[in-house]
Amino acid sequence: MDTICAISTPYGSGGIAVVRVSGGEAIGLVDGLFRGRKALTDARGGTVHHGTLVSGDGEMIDEVLVSVFRAPHSFTGEDTVEIACHGSLYIQQAIVRALVDAGCRTARAGEFTQRAFLNGKMDLSEAEAVADLIAAQTKASKDVALRQLRGGVSSELEQLRERLLKLTSLIELELDFADHEELEFADRGELNALADEIAGKLQQLTESFRAGNAIRNGVPVAIVGATNAGKSTLLNALVGEERAIVSDIDGTTRDTVEDTVVINGVLFRFIDTAGIRETKDTIEQMGIERSRRAIEQAQIIVEVIDSTKPQPMEGLPEEKVIRVMNKGDRLRGTGYGLRVTGYGLRVIGDSQLVISAKLGELGDLRERLVEKAALPSSEATMITSARHYEALSRGLEAIRRVKTGLAEGVSGEFLSMDLEECLEAMGEVTGKITSQEVLNTIFSKFCIGK
Repeated sequence: MDTICAISTPYGSGGIAVVRVSGGEAIGLVDGLFRGRKALTDARGGTVHHGTLVSGDGEMIDEVLVSVFRAPHSFTGEDTVEIACHGSLYIQQAIVRALVDAGCRTARAGEFTQRAFLNGKMDLSEAEAVADLIAAQTKASKDVALRQLRGGVSSELEQLRERLLKLTSLIELELDFADHEELEFADRGELNALADEIAGKLQQLTESFRAGNAIRNGVPVAIVGATNAGKSTLLNALVGEERAIVSDIDGTTRDTVEDTVVINGVLFRFIDTAGIRETKDTIEQMGIERSRRAIEQAQIIVEVIDSTKPQPMEGLPEEKVIRVMNKGDRLRGTGYGLRVTGYGLRVIGDSQLVISAKLGELGDLRERLVEKAALPSSEATMITSARHYEALSRGLEAIRRVKTGLAEGVSGEFLSMDLEECLEAMGEVTGKITSQEVLNTIFSKFCIGK
């Protein structure tokens, strides 16, 4: 493979930056530009060296620390060098130019991690977890990604896959001796027990996708209600900035507005929707249609009702709804039966919350949102990738057909087809079975330098 290089720290100026180089010629190429007490080609792996880095014409670029990692004991499994330099954009780019002039190629997005996968340093699900770990916005999303990076999902699937592969090979051996109907190499009882175990595990993992996806991307929360109920004011108060236009004019919000915020360690993705009402305005109608789609896709629905002129919505899925009476500050002293809780306002003897989005009295609503999200412990094994969900769903369907076939006594030929499909689905998750197109799609989503 070519020797590749890229800046591995975020774009911009900072105290330090790191330029990574990986490939068979990595140590030699960097050594040609490095001036230190000893040659890098003589350095042991896992050592750090102080010196200066020069351009091809000998001009000093920067004072640096160079870390040397020798194959296979590196992130990529190849000889790797990491150059820590001062974080000037000019210095970073000058080092990359010097490396390219010396014979390196600039890395593509995710190419370092792709090489780690191709060199057997990690399987595909673990490689995808690297991107999730980089993008983690909460402790929960970090814990889930770290668990997957350490093989939480792949190790379980691989153990099941190896056992199923053994039984599948025995069934296929029976097909080679089809003329001898009395021969049976694969124990049907053992196969049935294993099919039960695999079906249970695949069902558990596919069901975990909803929670895993919410931890990774945020719990989707639709803020809905009649026009001018204070939905946009509530969104702005929740996220702490003016994300949506606020006006007393009905129909101001004509499209969905989204933003995310972390509440008690849980990432929420709030969607402010257009007020749903009868209108002949074509653009407003489009916004209302998007509001209906947001309601369908939301895990939680916050229905905002103007407490001064309540107009509740009809037909909302009650199991998803948190109902709030907004503009509670206007009701103080009206005998409406309110009390101050220390977090905000709450109706006595009623499950509805009374809030004042204008005054930011949202403490009780935040607590209710976390309760309603009901996310499992981040220590649980779960999947967060739609690719994994799709593959494991196919595997689950296939293993269920195997169970049905065993119960009905179908021939090994048909069992073998469904077993192969289940094996292929599990192999797609870990990368045992995958195409170059899939790999290119996955790693293209990574940042350059990782």
